[in-house]
Amino acid sequence: MNNSIKVHFLGAAETVTGSKYLIETSNHKILVDCGLFQGLKKLRVKNWEHLPVNANEVDVVLLTHGHLDHSGYLPRLVKNGFKRSILGTEPTLDIASIILKDSGKIQEEYAKRANKEGFTSHSPAEALYTIDDAEKAITHFRSVTEGEWINLFDGIQVRFQYNGHIIGATFIELDIHGERLVFSGDIGRPEDLLMEAPKKPKQADYLFIESTYGDRLHEEEDLEEKLKQIVITTVENGGTLIIPSFAVERAQTLMYILWQLRLKNKIPLVEMVMDSPMGVNVLEVFLRNEKWHKLTHEECTEMCSNFRVVETYKETWEVIDKKEPKIIIAGSGMITGGRVLTYLEQYIDQPETAVLLAGYQAEGTRGRQLLEGNTEIKINGKYYAVNAKIYNIQSLSAHADQQELLDWMSDIEKAPKETFIVHGEAQVADKFRVKIKDHLGWKCSIPELYSIHELELNSK
Repeated sequence: MNNSIKVHFLGAAETVTGSKYLIETSNHKILVDCGLFQGLKKLRVKNWEHLPVNANEVDVVLLTHGHLDHSGYLPRLVKNGFKRSILGTEPTLDIASIILKDSGKIQEEYAKRANKEGFTSHSPAEALYTIDDAEKAITHFRSVTEGEWINLFDGIQVRFQYNGHIIGATFIELDIHGERLVFSGDIGRPEDLLMEAPKKPKQADYLFIESTYGDRLHEEEDLEEKLKQIVITTVENGGTLIIPSFAVERAQTLMYILWQLRLKNKIPLVEMVMDSPMGVNVLEVFLRNEKWHKLTHEECTEMCSNFRVVETYKETWEVIDKKEPKIIIAGSGMITGGRVLTYLEQYIDQPETAVLLAGYQAEGTRGRQLLEGNTEIKINGKYYAVNAKIYNIQSLSAHADQQELLDWMSDIEKAPKETFIVHGEAQVADKFRVKIKDHLGWKCSIPELYSIHELELNSK
């Protein structure tokens, strides 16, 4: 047995997207997460590049959770020759199935539209992967039980532990010949409306910690009050409130708050729309997995009954054709694709419109552009003036902030040999590195994309 293992940082290194960490032992290659790059074009083009590892040499994929930036590359991995199992909790695999099929559909439709309307530099434009490719990847899914150790290979065990964030999400503990590697995945918040507080690791010889919000604290704000005021102001102006939202957890959280406001008669009685075919399927995952969240079956059902749940594109246009004030929740959360683009094309140049950004907006996304005050945005090759009122509620984030990240790390009994700060923009990661060093005295590093780090194994 070699006395070291190699970690290849194939994504989410000095960026928040494309999570992929390849663990290479003398006999096995284990991939933790397999996400798509999103945001800046220089990152997105990496989705088309071949990974610096042969897909057919990967022995197993371990998924922390189902979000696209953690699972969205799986169809390409399978297309490139991966033939083995993809492990995750049952709700994670359910969510990943929904997201991958939706992603394949969006990419097929975008390529078709780009070719038809000519806003592509490629001739012809092609989909990164198709619905069929997504379906093939899903056949490799194998569910695991949360909290139980699983023997992967000789001397290698893995455990998936509840992590809040979204339904099914976990952090992963990987024991390799007595050495424990902990991959945080995305860490949820201790006081989340829908998710329970994350569990915490007790031991980590090597820690891979996300740093999405590693440089800041979430604002302490009354979510109901803030959302109430935004709704009332928009309706009084005769406008439409558009909330770009991730279909998983964020959409359900927004639905829950709006439902509660309506129950308490705190907002006007206007139509509330949830336009996300994927979001509809996610609600079904919530109904099937009650032990993974706080809502009862009855609460889920009643909440949904207060919304017009749109499933077809034809229905989207029916909503648009209604001129009355309304509230629309639609994907995607960072405005990188999905039905929300159709609504923004129709509404964003109107001063009575309001757009509420309700989560992290990665560098290079339309959501970030709106957050930073851009006066126009480009959608499907055309520019649209931004005359709408732009709001932002950071406390709706499903990601732990700096202090919550430190709290999550606080139960680790002995300082790790090394802590790798990942899944954060470079400057954010560096600020979090300094905070960890000052607060805990731990040795930290920020790996570069495609770098390889050698980890010493216990010599006992």
